[in-house]
Amino acid sequence: MNNRLNNVVRTRRDLLIRVAALFRTGQLVQQIDRIPLEIVPRTGDPTRCCTYKDRAVLKYRLMSILGFGVDDEADELTALSTYTAEALSRSDVPPHHPSVLDIACDACTRGSHRVTDVCRGCDARPCTTSCPKDAVTVVNGRATIDEEKCINCGLCAKSCPFHAIVYQPVPCEQACPVDAITKDENGKIVIREEECISCGKCLTACPFAAVMDRSHMVDVLAALQRDRPVIAAVAPAGIGQFSAPFERLVTACRTLGFDQVYEVAAGADEVARRESAELLERLDGGAPFMTSSCCPAYTAAVERHFTELAPYVSHTPSPMVVSAEAIRAEQPDAMVVFVGPCLAKKREARLSGVVDAVLSFEELGAMFVAHDIDVQECEEIDADCIGGTAGRGFPISGGVSSAVRAACATTRAVQTHTIDGIDADATRLLKGIGKNPQSPTVRPDGAEFIEVMACTGGCVGGPLAYGTARAATRSVRQAVG
Repeated sequence: MNNRLNNVVRTRRDLLIRVAALFRTGQLVQQIDRIPLEIVPRTGDPTRCCTYKDRAVLKYRLMSILGFGVDDEADELTALSTYTAEALSRSDVPPHHPSVLDIACDACTRGSHRVTDVCRGCDARPCTTSCPKDAVTVVNGRATIDEEKCINCGLCAKSCPFHAIVYQPVPCEQACPVDAITKDENGKIVIREEECISCGKCLTACPFAAVMDRSHMVDVLAALQRDRPVIAAVAPAGIGQFSAPFERLVTACRTLGFDQVYEVAAGADEVARRESAELLERLDGGAPFMTSSCCPAYTAAVERHFTELAPYVSHTPSPMVVSAEAIRAEQPDAMVVFVGPCLAKKREARLSGVVDAVLSFEELGAMFVAHDIDVQECEEIDADCIGGTAGRGFPISGGVSSAVRAACATTRAVQTHTIDGIDADATRLLKGIGKNPQSPTVRPDGAEFIEVMACTGGCVGGPLAYGTARAATRSVRQAVG
């Protein structure tokens, strides 16, 4: 779904704001069970079959905001207030794997091509002649597709002069670039954790809000009230999220209670320096190319699906990890909270051991609203660690390539290529490169450095961004000149 402010997103943001606002007033435990009733009153018009199912779905979505998944439920009668008390008392943030809400899943039929009423039963009948499996016939003057024979090649749809044949997808399955989604015996979706790369594409694609993220927001809100220093490490994509200069975002974060704010673009500057040095060393040693390593969804895809590419992935940590390591060196006792638009960062944070929690820009925005903080009205204050132009360009497609190419320029010219979003085409390309790493013709433009971003547009197109990718890209480009 391309419309970032569809009803699913509006409801998610509304729930986040309500939870943050109740936490602010100290009424979260006492009032959270009333939220589904307030949003879906008994006299209202239900979205689903009935008021009570709508409320049940909202309950589970609130559970995800508290950091719990459906599989954490041992008793359906457990109140949200009980989960809230547990969330406020836990010492570790929830696991990163997305949770599937089975009662929200519509059990979509498998993706298939269908003949619409636009069919004219024409004499040419190109749909029948183009089908390699003889799955299309004309019955009573209208094309019919035999689903048992159909292989969904799409040739019938392409050949129809009236565009009468359409492909009806399963949105989450179609969005998943690594085929990590299957169905159970009831037709409900199941995300295979061992194959999932946490890109979040299914979360944004599902029109029924059946895929949910386990949030760290309550953990961060609770931490901000304790004595331990809490430091926000804000991703470079933050420049384009709140229609305000980054320096105003710094002030907004400090107003929330963060003790310090680090611009992760500074870590990205260091990554560009290290990655360019590593690239030159590898090329001098005879390696044909190297890929970027800053996108955790891509590195997870290499680990689980494109294993042949593993020797060619940069060993340089991501800007998040480099920044967190710098913070740890200065303040080893502080809580480090990464703020960004990425779902996969939660997995990377847990594996890194240097990032304590991850907030999305959506969650940060909800916290601002709940605390009556208008980022655009804040004064401009420098971050405690400031990034440079190269690092600030990392969140848009081509930004990493540009920074690495510029850093290498004084030594030699480097051919680069950017893979803007992991989709079916990108998957085929990456698998082909992995099988033929020595062939320069397999790599686009004979690239020696390949930037791979799971999200189209770069990090600004992340599943948990606050603004649109187009507006964010424009803001980032203005910031870097």
